[in-house]
Amino acid sequence: MAEALIRVEQLAKEYRMGSNVVPALQGVSLEIQAGEFVAVMGPSGSGKSTFMNLLGCLDHPSGGSYWLAGQEVSRLSGDELAQVRNSKLGFVFQHFNLLARTSALDNVGLPLLYSHMPLHERRLQAERRLRQVGLADRLDHHPAQLSGGQQQRVAIARALVNNPQLVLADEPTGALDSRTSVEIMALLLQLNREGITIVLVTHEHDVANFAGRIINFRDGRVIQDHANAAADAAAMLK
Repeated sequence: MAEALIRVEQLAKEYRMGSNVVPALQGVSLEIQAGEFVAVMGPSGSGKSTFMNLLGCLDHPSGGSYWLAGQEVSRLSGDELAQVRNSKLGFVFQHFNLLARTSALDNVGLPLLYSHMPLHERRLQAERRLRQVGLADRLDHHPAQLSGGQQQRVAIARALVNNPQLVLADEPTGALDSRTSVEIMALLLQLNREGITIVLVTHEHDVANFAGRIINFRDGRVIQDHANAAADAAAMLK
């Protein structure tokens, strides 16, 4: 079997609040293979957001280990983590996080500013990703000229522009209506079918049902990790 894209062993995270220590994640061990579509669920305070922050190299664990594509990233410095984020990861957020006075094309191309790619190549790559998410006719539009669903498509294109090994989506449909949510999940499903590994956090069972695997957290621990039999039915909504 090929090496897992994600492997965590006894991953833990504690936060100090004065003299108190709050355990946010308690000894999580699991693997995620390249090409999987995984939904992470759990109530507020369950540890799912902390888990995603660690997967996204946005924080250091208090204990345990995290390997991404064969590299142990849990011991890297802040600068080294930034390099991993820029080269291996793509992020999609609930509120899009687009620059208001910047075109869709330039929003998508922003992650490439840290590369040594010439400007014309950056713009070609950004345009290719916008075409991939169905926005070929919106390249010069600013966020205020786009619907919520279109803004999220721009954000997804931005997440893909660096050809990441992993896309992390944090409540990607949380700011969208039901119909647009289905459209965005159908797009993520199609990208996954094209080989992109996706891990998303959601509170919505309808959204989680697009994923082939669901991991449930509670009190900083994984309480359930199972293949999702409903994934095929959700895919039919596409």
